[in-house]
Amino acid sequence: MSAVPDILLNNGKTIPQFGFGVFQIEPKDTVEATTRALDAGYRHIDTAQMYGNEREVGEAVSRYEIDRGDVFVTSKLNNGFHRPDDAKRAFDETLEKLGSDYVDLFLIHWPLPTRYDGDYVSTWKTLEEFYREGRARSIGVSNFNPHHLRRLHEEAEIVPAINQIEVHPYLTQDDVRAFCGEHQIAVEAWSPIAQGAVLDDPVIKAVAQKYDKTVAQVVLRWHIERGDIVFPKSTTPERIVENFDIFDFELAGDDVETISSVNRNERTGPDPDTFDFIPG
Repeated sequence: MSAVPDILLNNGKTIPQFGFGVFQIEPKDTVEATTRALDAGYRHIDTAQMYGNEREVGEAVSRYEIDRGDVFVTSKLNNGFHRPDDAKRAFDETLEKLGSDYVDLFLIHWPLPTRYDGDYVSTWKTLEEFYREGRARSIGVSNFNPHHLRRLHEEAEIVPAINQIEVHPYLTQDDVRAFCGEHQIAVEAWSPIAQGAVLDDPVIKAVAQKYDKTVAQVVLRWHIERGDIVFPKSTTPERIVENFDIFDFELAGDDVETISSVNRNERTGPDPDTFDFIPG
């Protein structure tokens, strides 16, 4: 099995192209799931303040016999903490929960353009402070469309290293990915198998049969071939291992295009231009 490739970010840092997501994993199950992922070879863990399991991710990493510097950990700012002072307090809490004096990547989770008077720029400038202090090794955004990113480009100093967006064969996000590519912003794909919706797709099934792989493995490999960073989540031990087993084959270019052709511009999650949820 080949090693997971690294993606070079626009600030000179690197990130493993394949990781483990803990979205919707209950805190009580997170230590075990994260440990199983580390056992399988994952060295990139994606969590968030809103997931409620940062402490458990930190516990799993600290317990594991591995140097902290060998595990890439991402977290994201809670939607309720966009005001600069709130963001600073929330970030301090993230570091405390992770049991670390830094996080490898910290993201604004959602732009929330209908909240905070539409001001996500001051939130971003607060993340720039974390970056300059070295407490966030890289900073980025999540669920930002090109017009959100363009505003940061015009009003802020640091270009986001990452834009984490919903991407899967039913939502290829070619326009957002193209904009990010033009501005050296790496793309991370959440909901990489459309919450399972693509697993019964006959076109993708036919491609999977050619490679003697599962549909999920072929879709995850599709993400890798397109250059996106991807982090499936699972609490099933066999699935955690199976998802990681995608580095012993490559998809032919026409098969990548075939999978892309099933695009429906169909989301499983909210629209970033209207999403305004703030946890109670």
